Amino acid sequence: MRRLLLALGLLLSAPASAQIVDRSAGDPIRTTDGLVAGKLLASGVRAWLGVPFAAPPVRDLRWRAPQLHARWDGVWNADRFAPECIQPLRARNINHYFGEEATSEDCLYLNIWAPPGPAPAGGYPVVAWIYGGGFNIGSASMANYAGDALAAKGVVYVAIAYRVGPLGFLAHPALSAENGGKSGNYGLKDQVAALQWIKANIAGFGGDPGNVTIAGQSAGSMSVSLLQASPATKGLFQRAVGMSGGAFGGIGTPVPLKDAEVEGLALQQALGAQSIEQMRDLPADQLIARAASVRRRPIVIDGDVVAETPASAFAAGRQHDVPLLLGFTRDESFRSLGPVATVADYESAVRRAFPANATTILQRYPARTPDEARRQARDIERDSTLNAQMAQWALAQAATGKAPVHAWFFTRVHPYRPGVSFADHDPATVGAYHSADVPYWLGTLDSLNRFRITRDWTAVDQSLSTEMMDRLIAFARTGDPGPNWPAFTRARSKALELGDTRAVIPWPHFADWPLFGDAPPPADRPRIRD
Repeated sequence: MRRLLLALGLLLSAPASAQIVDRSAGDPIRTTDGLVAGKLLASGVRAWLGVPFAAPPVRDLRWRAPQLHARWDGVWNADRFAPECIQPLRARNINHYFGEEATSEDCLYLNIWAPPGPAPAGGYPVVAWIYGGGFNIGSASMANYAGDALAAKGVVYVAIAYRVGPLGFLAHPALSAENGGKSGNYGLKDQVAALQWIKANIAGFGGDPGNVTIAGQSAGSMSVSLLQASPATKGLFQRAVGMSGGAFGGIGTPVPLKDAEVEGLALQQALGAQSIEQMRDLPADQLIARAASVRRRPIVIDGDVVAETPASAFAAGRQHDVPLLLGFTRDESFRSLGPVATVADYESAVRRAFPANATTILQRYPARTPDEARRQARDIERDSTLNAQMAQWALAQAATGKAPVHAWFFTRVHPYRPGVSFADHDPATVGAYHSADVPYWLGTLDSLNRFRITRDWTAVDQSLSTEMMDRLIAFARTGDPGPNWPAFTRARSKALELGDTRAVIPWPHFADWPLFGDAPPPADRPRIRD
């Protein structure tokens, strides 16, 4: 509202010839809520930053589905990022530090980037980005999620904000009573509301509302799988990209509402609140701090946006049958087998973690030396979590869908500057870590050098990023990521390796993920190696 009032003040005080907040991106765009003005970036890309798609979810709207934003008069000046949804903040010495952002419960905004000049007939394909962060953190304005590089190549790119943590994902009996027996999944409902806004308005920004690709990484990718299985998203997207995460096991798997309500009551007790209204009265930062010690599984079967598990929806052919681009990185995982220094350590760790199938697993992942033991342990950590999620998603689509699946396996290790260190990330051992591929897909390699030089990017990295961006854009246009990338089938489980070399390879350990069963990681909160 402050920005709107400021924009209106400028309009009232400016001469008639200047009564547009910013003409550099062209005349203001008319949306269903009012006029929106953007700005022209140095690259020529047009950007509209901080465009509201729903009413601020504050006060009585905390823990309610997103509501329509009030219409405004005048012009909304979308020239700066909105606050990120309130969450724990990041330390300055971690790998993915991009500068502390302003935080607020008033956070339901979009960032939109569009190519220079007028759009072609029918508009550009649209890529709608959903950030990751374990459903607890994340931001639509983090530098590694910026859209100007992809937009310069010919898509309209939209970064979607959604509520996270206990403010975005809380089920509670009192909330269910307020809403006809349903509660939870508010962050997912934000994503649906954003896609509805895109369908209604993106043509004005040069995008084709009939050609929308949803894409996300980690929890964002889990969200993509949930949206593909959701009856609430029919007609809102035509393609989907999942990067390292699917709601086929782990934190993204929906749980019954009654179980999630028990966890909501536990949070109320930890807060010392007598009612849901007292919980609404608590300042958001205090609520988040106190909620950190309470076990809470974010996604629930609410009978609304999540009607059933994705596994059930896909098995019955109820998913949106759209082309999929799916993949994961070589060295990521959601679990740890613990320290492995010797072959004996490795074998003991496997027997502790998977007692029912340990003998078979050790046969499939043999190790004769300490180095082999460490490599095999890392592969098991990956294959029992993220590989399993992505394989099940690909198999589920191939079993009942007609649209193709294309799979990738990212293996490039970042070229770290000698001597650089992080509190949460060891360059010597981290490998192709969880989210290492994102800046290549989005063309945001420089974001990792924004505040200090941490990588010495090479021509190899630039070439790989260019190819990955081009393939992503080709997929967004047509559903086909381009040549020399065969579609996945159950009988031909192939993936495109994206790394120092590019080659079609067998999907790593594709047949082995069932060996690990459905056992959760050792801790309530999964370990995400990044």
